[in-house]
Amino acid sequence: MSTAHGQGTYQVRFDWGGPGADAILPDAHLLVWVDQLGDGQPISRHGVESMTATLETAQDVAAFALQRQTALGGRFVIAVVAAGAPRADGSLRFAVEDLLAAGAVIEALAAVGIDHQSPEAAAAASAYTGLKYATRHLISASASSREARESSGA
Repeated sequence: MSTAHGQGTYQVRFDWGGPGADAILPDAHLLVWVDQLGDGQPISRHGVESMTATLETAQDVAAFALQRQTALGGRFVIAVVAAGAPRADGSLRFAVEDLLAAGAVIEALAAVGIDHQSPEAAAAASAYTGLKYATRHLISASASSREARESSGA
């Protein structure tokens, strides 16, 4: 994979799933694993500190990152990774709920001044800000939500 996929010149990076995390983690201080409808289990990669995030915890992530950046006394690099959803064949499927929640995290980071974003991160943040007032509906109507309702018999 090209080093360009690592988004290494940016403070806030964004990608999808485990392979995406591997691509954007070099020299990162924090991995933020975004899994809006999942079990919220953080993944461990390259010994980087990790935490989970959802729409509901985006502000908490930003406050934590700002605190850590202040303590570090310099640029604190954050890899935001949307979990996505597995397909039957094991490949990764786009999950709109994770995109929107990741965008909320990236937007919250920008609001506290951590805003040197990769184009990928900026696009995720723009998806969230552009759809902010429809986010709850989009998540409840997403393929992942419908699938969860089908499997629970609801």
